[in-house]
Amino acid sequence: MGELGRSFEKLVEVMKTLRDPGGCDWDRSQTHKTLKPYLIEEAFELLEAIDREDDHEIKEELGDVLLQVVFHAQIASERGAFDIKDVIDNLTEKLIRRHPHVFKKSGKYSYERWEEIKAKEKKEKKSAIGRVNPALPALSMARRIQENASAVGFDWKDKSGVKEKVKEEIEEFLENPSEEEFGDILFSLVNLSRFIGVDPERALRKSTEKFVKRFQKMEELIEKDGKKLSNLSIEEMNRYWEKAKEVE
Repeated sequence: MGELGRSFEKLVEVMKTLRDPGGCDWDRSQTHKTLKPYLIEEAFELLEAIDREDDHEIKEELGDVLLQVVFHAQIASERGAFDIKDVIDNLTEKLIRRHPHVFKKSGKYSYERWEEIKAKEKKEKKSAIGRVNPALPALSMARRIQENASAVGFDWKDKSGVKEKVKEEIEEFLENPSEEEFGDILFSLVNLSRFIGVDPERALRKSTEKFVKRFQKMEELIEKDGKKLSNLSIEEMNRYWEKAKEVE
């Protein structure tokens, strides 16, 4: 066994010890469902580390994501469902099966062929749009579906057409404000984001973070002047908001 194999086995053994009688009470109390929020949290922390281009953080966050995989596999092993070896073997077989152009030297990669192989695996009705994953954040899901449609040629020729579509959806919303029309605006904006090379999920996250920082700076300025936010009118708040922007 190589060094990599020994390291991985040690990790699996540590996880097993934590779950064994006499291990950690918190780890022993976890289930697949209770761990769901941690898996999502760790995935987003990894994305943040990637955005920062910090190799040390990326290494650490990749470890945290791997922990979730090993954790779930250990719980499944205790149920007699499957273990970490089954997870690895299944993944390896799937990678080879989905890349016949690499491992069998059979033709070239194409999106249509990829989706066809996936559909056969899952015994699903084949669709060029791909499988809609309801677990994805809405913005990410919209972008993925649009990318899939684009891969088979169903797309705008350039961003000018998308811009017009955004304007059209906004006008329809103003004429008939509703959840559906608002959703259409968001969907068209996600489409535009693809054409200008922007990740909509990341863009919205950054704008939200910017709002939070600016709001906190506004609070600092208000407190510095000996005032309370709750006692200010919206006009006064707006003046402090503008000051916070200037400080930025």
